[in-house]
Amino acid sequence: MSSPARAASGRSATADAPLLLTQKRIWIIFSALIAGMMLSSLDQTIVSTAMPTIVGKLGGVEHQAWITTAYLLATTIVMPIYGKFGDVLGRRNLFLIAIALFTLASVGAAFATDFWMFVVFRAIQGLGGGGLMILSQAIIADIVPASERGKYMGPLGAIFGISAVAGPLLGGYFVDHLTWEWAFYINIPVGIAAFAIAWFTLTLPNKKAEKKIDVLGVMLLSAATVCLIFFTDFGGNAKLHGWDAPETWMWGAGLLVAACLFVWVESKAEDPIIPLSLFRNPIFINTTAIGLTLGIGMFSAIAFVPTFLQMSSGTSAAASGLLMIPMMVGMMGTSIASGIVITKTGKYKIYPIVGTLVTAAAMVAMTSLSADTPIWLICVYLFFFGAGLGLIMQVIVLVAQNSVPPEVIGTATSTNNYFREVGASLGVAIFGALFTSRLSEQLGKVFAGAGVADPGQATATLDPQRMSELPEPIRDGIVNAYADSLAPVFWYVLPFILASFVLALFLKQIPLSDQSGMVARGEAVGGAEAEALEAELRELTASEAAGSSAANVSGGSGGSGGSAGSGPRSDGGPADVRD
Repeated sequence: MSSPARAASGRSATADAPLLLTQKRIWIIFSALIAGMMLSSLDQTIVSTAMPTIVGKLGGVEHQAWITTAYLLATTIVMPIYGKFGDVLGRRNLFLIAIALFTLASVGAAFATDFWMFVVFRAIQGLGGGGLMILSQAIIADIVPASERGKYMGPLGAIFGISAVAGPLLGGYFVDHLTWEWAFYINIPVGIAAFAIAWFTLTLPNKKAEKKIDVLGVMLLSAATVCLIFFTDFGGNAKLHGWDAPETWMWGAGLLVAACLFVWVESKAEDPIIPLSLFRNPIFINTTAIGLTLGIGMFSAIAFVPTFLQMSSGTSAAASGLLMIPMMVGMMGTSIASGIVITKTGKYKIYPIVGTLVTAAAMVAMTSLSADTPIWLICVYLFFFGAGLGLIMQVIVLVAQNSVPPEVIGTATSTNNYFREVGASLGVAIFGALFTSRLSEQLGKVFAGAGVADPGQATATLDPQRMSELPEPIRDGIVNAYADSLAPVFWYVLPFILASFVLALFLKQIPLSDQSGMVARGEAVGGAEAEALEAELRELTASEAAGSSAANVSGGSGGSGGSAGSGPRSDGGPADVRD
């Protein structure tokens, strides 16, 4: 028997023996990630479909942008925390915490009795959703080399595809035949299943912090993020605040102070939450800037297109959700195809360039949306919109991870995603405020012109179910109000997509690493060496079991104690050879 195998078996009860990353173990760990991502992605498609009904029932049409903004804000705040703490403490327990938070918040959202209570629980869901997103990406980088990571986009794409079909069907069925609360009840069994799968299959090492945790940095980053979102939300809401309101600029001043203090604290911290050294890496800066500018435009469209389809086109909740499937099909197709080709060739630069051009073209097409636009044409626009995104989103994360040392993979992943989510929050806050303020004004005119006693209340409680009860002239006015309010917003986001294109032109091509993060850090053994070690360990276990059995037969129970500590660990520890 080789000495590595003997050493590994001798250390089977210790915490510092490397994990054997065999192909089978990688797929087992991957199953836990898929379960967590299914929970998050299914929720998003269900809620997007049900949102017009939810805001109507809870009386929050004028503030509906906050449902998305609250979730994105919470997600954005916790991303760097999950990323850094995952690098320092290990990712297994954090992943379990994220699933638990998301599931418990779903219960709270289902029992919300008013709009703002619902918004609070959506924010708590975001605290869990941010962890599911970041930790999944970081764990994949831990166990799969960058040169092979593209082929794992297929199963992940399938999860989003299933969610794209099942989410709208479930969301539409719940609001059309049951109640909107079922959009959150469904997360409870899914969340419990995801937690159980992760508990038993996510065999990753835990760590202990060796340096002082950057608590002050976390607080300042969170404060800066909150100030940023409120600054943009207040400024974009001309009806209540506007850019000339003093309270808007108080948030702006808070942002400036918090950001400056954060940079100063990070330059002095022993182990900063976002190391400033990352921003001396030109490839990391480039991919992060692409994510930021793309996030501004991308999420603005995704957040409000289902509402447009449901209210402007007069489709049901189920139909409006299903009409988003072409976008997901386009995203899945290009994401999977580009991942496979990147794995074979090692080249990635062309995909963000082409992706931004396709996305921009789709955005231009969507500026022409109106109540008279044929459904099939909307589906074509959405397909190309998704196809463009699929060429960009996974690629820039892969490139960012590949450009940094393995010790900071989680931090780099979360920082890259953080700035994309900052862009998303900015986009939803600014363009959502533009949309809702224009919509409220136009709906008020429609109801006032129809002689409604309280146009404001009628606007706040409008939902798709009430549409069918209204007289035809009012229905037509509402449809036109939605169309006229949303379609022009796409012109405002187009410059940010074009900025992403310019940045993609300057993205540098470097070789993709052939080592996973855990292997590079010495926490695991991968590839052919892992397969060979596992085979030897199985042989050792089998021979010791046979020897123990023979000893029991010849010498009774006294010969059985010697092998008690040499078998595989039952807790999935580092030297565990179970798959």
